[in-house]
Amino acid sequence: MVTPSGDSALSSASPLGADAGGGTPGTVLITGASSGVGLFAAKALADRGWHVVMACRDTEKAQRAQAALAMADAAVTHLKVDLADLDSVRALVDAFHATGRSLDALICNAAVYLPRLKHPERSPQGYEISMATNHFGHFLLIHLLLDDLKRSSHPSRRLVILGTVTANSKELGGKIPIPAPADLGDLSGFAAGFKAPIAMASGKSFKPGKAYKDSKLCNMITTQQLHRRLHDSTGIVFSSLYPGCVADTPLFRHTPRAFQTIFPWFQKNITGGYVSQALAGERVAQVTADPEFASSGVHWSWGNRQKQGGKQFSQELSEKASNPLTAQRMWDLSLQLVGLA
Repeated sequence: MVTPSGDSALSSASPLGADAGGGTPGTVLITGASSGVGLFAAKALADRGWHVVMACRDTEKAQRAQAALAMADAAVTHLKVDLADLDSVRALVDAFHATGRSLDALICNAAVYLPRLKHPERSPQGYEISMATNHFGHFLLIHLLLDDLKRSSHPSRRLVILGTVTANSKELGGKIPIPAPADLGDLSGFAAGFKAPIAMASGKSFKPGKAYKDSKLCNMITTQQLHRRLHDSTGIVFSSLYPGCVADTPLFRHTPRAFQTIFPWFQKNITGGYVSQALAGERVAQVTADPEFASSGVHWSWGNRQKQGGKQFSQELSEKASNPLTAQRMWDLSLQLVGLA
């Protein structure tokens, strides 16, 4: 299957038809839905009539956020998960199955960004925390819930993963070499077991900002690999997206305070790339539920410079994100590291 890219993406992707889904409400599970983009995506989908399973590390915080946005109790189920802990991910799946609900869409949104670390933090399984949370936790969750998506009778079943411009070297934000571009190298760090002293997929020295970029690169590779392996046989729509620069998201809460002030101002007034949390959440909801996004294998974007009334388009991914050989090696090693090999 040819990976969609550039202007030809929609012709090489796999559309389900203009009426697919028809906006039909279903049940969606969203990780990291207690704040930021995930919370506003939950709100936008609940407003469309979907039942939203908010899978969060802090369920009390998620309940307060739900109330603050006036989301009806009947529209939401709260389940606890720490994506850095593979045992917690398995417990989430068991808890979801106990609800008796079908699963019609899965949104992998949660992420950690810890650019000020001097030394790597480790997950309960001993993996570097950014990769453990952003990639391994979601990778395991996807595999454990794939059968649920396959069994769904919803006319447009979808799996959506949040990507980032900083992990795609086809875009300006992905070319910035601070601390270094996203690059998994030969994945020797994964192959060696990815435990101390190893903290990077490439096996090279630890760089916390790059660890985040690498984990998001893995997210986008996962989407493409799911599309190649499973779309034709299952009909599930696999897509990723960059909703725009959400410069004031809680993702940046571990950055220096000056950055948290200057970065949003810079994106609003200089680059024009700023997107509010509410708009980004609406875009995630569109990719999840709206008929015009029913094409598998697409990385959706609205561009680095936001325009009034700007439309979505299929963004070309870098060779590092779209190379099928790299994808297969990452897939196989990830299966081993999450205990599914």
